[in-house]
Amino acid sequence: MTLQPIIASMRSSRRWPLYLTGIIALLSECFTTILNIINSLIWWGHIDRDLLVIGSIDALAVPIFVSPVAIYFIRHVFNLEDMNRLLQDEIDERKRAESALRDSENRLRVITENMMDAISQVDAEGRILYASPSTERVFGHPCADLLSQPWLEQVHEEDSGRIREEISKAEADNAPSLRMEYQYRHAAGHYLWVESVIRLLYDQKLHLFSAILSSRDITERKHAEAEQKRLEELLQQSKKMEALGLMAGGVAHDLNNILGGVVGYPDLLLMQLPAESPFRSALQTIKSSGERAAAVVQDLLTLARRNVVVDKVFSINQIVKDYLLTLEFEKLKTLHPNIHFQISLAPDLLNIKGSPAHFSKVVMNLISNACEAVRGSGQVAVVTQNVHLDSPLIGFEEIAAGHYACLSVSDNGSGIHARDIKRIFEPFYTKKKMGVSGTGLGLAVVWGVVKDHRGLIDVHSRAGKESTFLLYFPAVSQEVHQRNLAVAIEACRGRGESVLVVDDEEMQRELASKILTALGYQVHAVSSGEEALKYLSITQADLVILDMIMDPGMDGLETYRQILKHHPDQKAIIVSGFSGEGRVEEARTLGAGAYVSKPYLMERLGSAVRQELDRGMEI
Repeated sequence: MTLQPIIASMRSSRRWPLYLTGIIALLSECFTTILNIINSLIWWGHIDRDLLVIGSIDALAVPIFVSPVAIYFIRHVFNLEDMNRLLQDEIDERKRAESALRDSENRLRVITENMMDAISQVDAEGRILYASPSTERVFGHPCADLLSQPWLEQVHEEDSGRIREEISKAEADNAPSLRMEYQYRHAAGHYLWVESVIRLLYDQKLHLFSAILSSRDITERKHAEAEQKRLEELLQQSKKMEALGLMAGGVAHDLNNILGGVVGYPDLLLMQLPAESPFRSALQTIKSSGERAAAVVQDLLTLARRNVVVDKVFSINQIVKDYLLTLEFEKLKTLHPNIHFQISLAPDLLNIKGSPAHFSKVVMNLISNACEAVRGSGQVAVVTQNVHLDSPLIGFEEIAAGHYACLSVSDNGSGIHARDIKRIFEPFYTKKKMGVSGTGLGLAVVWGVVKDHRGLIDVHSRAGKESTFLLYFPAVSQEVHQRNLAVAIEACRGRGESVLVVDDEEMQRELASKILTALGYQVHAVSSGEEALKYLSITQADLVILDMIMDPGMDGLETYRQILKHHPDQKAIIVSGFSGEGRVEEARTLGAGAYVSKPYLMERLGSAVRQELDRGMEI
């Protein structure tokens, strides 16, 4: 340890050989002089000066022989020291490198074992060379089981061909990487949606020899995308139906006013003509044609969802039974003699709440549609059942969990192609011949009625095989209302009561006045709510007939409010081409009686007037 400073000091100077030679010469002189003094004293008893001089001269020869050897030896020591230091530095560097490698390996292991993506390497033939531990967590396959196995063996057959084509194309273009989405089989047997980024590795000749795959499970994302797409389609469908409904409602309102004369006047003329008149047949034809046109208008109103007053409890079973007894169904069986009808109605079917009249259109349209789907002989099944949903059900829209009454109409006919299912409820979208099989509004009416009844439509079909329409409606616990029976014309006749007709359409006022006059009522007609208030301020009326939509001025609801301020017990009925977003119900809540839809029919109008006048009276 004591030599280290001396050695370090010597190495710090380039003249250390001179210093060393000087030190050796000095030591040689000192040693020789001491020996000569001792010898002189021993042999002669005194110090011999000549001997000391000769000894000093001889001592100078020692560095000549010793110094080169010492210098060589010291140089060798220095070299060994340098080599030892370099070796120690190399050892220290290797230890640091090994420690860094261990740290890097640990970091890499922690990353690969805990990363969300599954990392794998495959060779040029697609065999798996390496699979990261995260592969087992993502796909359930132990890494050892995957080694040497073909990667595409676990890929869904629908995607494997596409993957081969894309990799071949990328290899031909020497593309460095590509991204793909495909279905990969989980160890449990089901398929996951996977997104893989594939890094392609080429040799010096640009031949693909390996690929690195970074894969992640995107199943939830794909489901979310599918759900978003479904909701967007529902929104677009809803907007489309709403727009078509608004258009249909406006057209239907005008058509109702136009058809009023076609439908109403034949009744008046038939009352005046004798039974043997040759004109009765023509008038009956005019009336029948007008009623058919009015039925189409009612379909448009149903589509517009402006004519449904959802307030009655009824049974789907009864609607089906009533339809099976109609002339329309008899005509349908005549047109399709080779169709067998299978009716299965649940005896304990829960009731629903809504409009029986509109629901009957659903039954008629679905059964008619099923018959026309059958070519030649076949079967149409109508089934009702109670259904309890533990979770929300998604069809063309979504309904919540709960109790539902279900109507199912199915056929073994030509089915519906997948590309057409999403459009079958659009107005006038039909594969039938217009004017021969229908108007193209049948299923659109079904869609509108079901939506108004807060229900759901679910369609199952296979092109060329069969179709099933499943309709779900919220069940209620109330009992069925008593059914209204048709009232004969004689039962509608008046007893001289006074009736005020309020309608902004001159033709409608005139038609209503003539019908009611023919039935024995005293009628006065005005064209606005303001005129009605003025008339009632000086004259009483047993009944007021109010048109709901009047422009300009007050509508029927506001007119009725003003009338009640001066005549709290005034009886009234509401008439309109459509109900107008709940305003009819608001008027009925204030005390108005029945709602009568246009166009005017003698039996419909006369029955409503008679029932309202008789309400609360002893007959």
